[in-house]
Amino acid sequence: MLLNDVARVSAEVASVPGRRAKIDLIADLLGACTARLRHDASSARLRHDGSSAPRRPDQTDQADGPDGGADGSEVTMVVAFLSGELRQRQIGVGYAALTDLLSPRAGAAGPVPQSSVPAAAPTLTVAETDQVFAAIGQVTGAGSQAERRRLLAELFGRATEEERSFLVQLVVGELRQGALEGVMIEAVARAAEVPAAEVRRALLVGGSLPAVARAALCGTADPLTPPSPGEPGSLGKQTSADAAPSGNGQAAVRRLDALTALRSFALRVGRPLRPMLAAAAPSIVAAMEKVSPAGVEWKIDGIRVQVHKDGDLVTVFTRTLDDITTRVPEIAEAVRAVPAQAAVLDGEAVALFPDGRARPFQVTASRTGSQIEVDALRGDVPLTTFFFDLLHLDGEDLIDAPAHQRHDALARLLPTGLVVPRTVTEDPQAAQAFFDDAVARGHEGVVLKSLDAPYATGRRGSEWIKVKPRHTLDLVILAAEWGHGRRRGWLSNLHLGARDPATGGLVMLGKTFKGLTDQMLTWQTGRLLELADSPRARPSGDPKDAHGVVRVRPELVVEIAFDGVQVSRRYPGGLALRFARVIRYRPDKTAAEADTIDAVRAVAPVTEPE
Repeated sequence: MLLNDVARVSAEVASVPGRRAKIDLIADLLGACTARLRHDASSARLRHDGSSAPRRPDQTDQADGPDGGADGSEVTMVVAFLSGELRQRQIGVGYAALTDLLSPRAGAAGPVPQSSVPAAAPTLTVAETDQVFAAIGQVTGAGSQAERRRLLAELFGRATEEERSFLVQLVVGELRQGALEGVMIEAVARAAEVPAAEVRRALLVGGSLPAVARAALCGTADPLTPPSPGEPGSLGKQTSADAAPSGNGQAAVRRLDALTALRSFALRVGRPLRPMLAAAAPSIVAAMEKVSPAGVEWKIDGIRVQVHKDGDLVTVFTRTLDDITTRVPEIAEAVRAVPAQAAVLDGEAVALFPDGRARPFQVTASRTGSQIEVDALRGDVPLTTFFFDLLHLDGEDLIDAPAHQRHDALARLLPTGLVVPRTVTEDPQAAQAFFDDAVARGHEGVVLKSLDAPYATGRRGSEWIKVKPRHTLDLVILAAEWGHGRRRGWLSNLHLGARDPATGGLVMLGKTFKGLTDQMLTWQTGRLLELADSPRARPSGDPKDAHGVVRVRPELVVEIAFDGVQVSRRYPGGLALRFARVIRYRPDKTAAEADTIDAVRAVAPVTEPE
């Protein structure tokens, strides 16, 4: 598939406001991609049988290997690109590396590279683009910067104007056309003609949207599933669909292959799952109107950890699925001693004062984020882990079991000191007393959990509800303003946004400069300049002379406390936060985990402006 096709659809998705329209555009492209792969795979077999078939300019021999896409790898590339990601995740290229490839002008779609003259006609394929990104990511050592620039220049030299704009946005992570995960799930399901719930379930246990899309569209099973007779293969091989009748019969076989492939994704010890998330309520009473009776647990102000044990091998993952095992040896040691051959545990790691009170979140985040002098840090800032869920035990997956069964198994498996304190009640007064005690011990509040709910990985539903002493939300920073007075030289006033599930975009809710210490101002200024959507955002002279607004890529999440929500005509969501103030930054969360505009309405009553 030509890169131009992906760039064109990306631009169209950005221009349409409706979620359904975005889904339709992406689904049509994915359908065309898989149809082309089926055609090319069939043509390749004919050529190898002695027949001949004409080739298009963007066509490679699909039988020659995976780079052409016979195994469905092209689908993973297209899905990753449309999601604004690279399959390689990080390739060591940012705005700084692109600066000398950018022209002085910037169009509505973003900066335009000046690496020679844009190609007059599209010839660059998705697979070729992905190969260049892979090559760039593998460049290391002396001269690596120059080599990356050379590879980028060659890539941009083959790209059309539209493709160049798309590539720049893709490389620097600012592709904001609204093809968020929920939209992509629906688009993949529509293109494969399977229920979206099947795609969503595979993603939640499989972790990779491109891999799950490949399963749905190409009938390619989870790569960690051992192959067995009758399981789906790939578009480059003879499958049941090849032998089926044409028309509806063949489509039905492809749907069956897709469902079989999607259902091959399962929990694998050693492969992290997306964590189940909690909704918010303003009070214990409001929470118990949704969940009662409930398991009421401490909400600990630490770092979410998911720990996988496979014999003596223990791996610790964060909520963003990053492996931090070497940074937290005490967690690995504690779980290694657990009397189980295989287990997957969900919990929270926190640094405590000697009296058992939680230390500030920044202390825990600094400890778990450091990769140097781990032993010394462990002595100064030891971590305590409280587990609250058990997802797998000795060959048995528990994510679909009722919560009370999972907790009973957890309590039998772990010593008391590793299990989060908990009470089960349907009495709001008893739950309030437990809440008050948790807050007195320095914890954030409590989480009320349904006793019968399965573990809904990756979802924020009504089965878990958090209650804190104050209203707080996790919001995304959209922009920041240069400060005045004693804050000259710092980016100070923050523009805050919530996710809009209807459009896949972000909705601005207001601004705040309150709650920021000098240390936070210094850190956020540096970080926001790194995220600026223009390489010219960094002041060329004295930062104290800088003024105006710096727009940033929506990646940084901040926890905001506020006193209420009021109707506002100033902001597109029609709402504004009252007396918003910064509590802390949440580098452990991605923008996709920020709160939604619906959560804003639910967490506090909406009032008319005074």
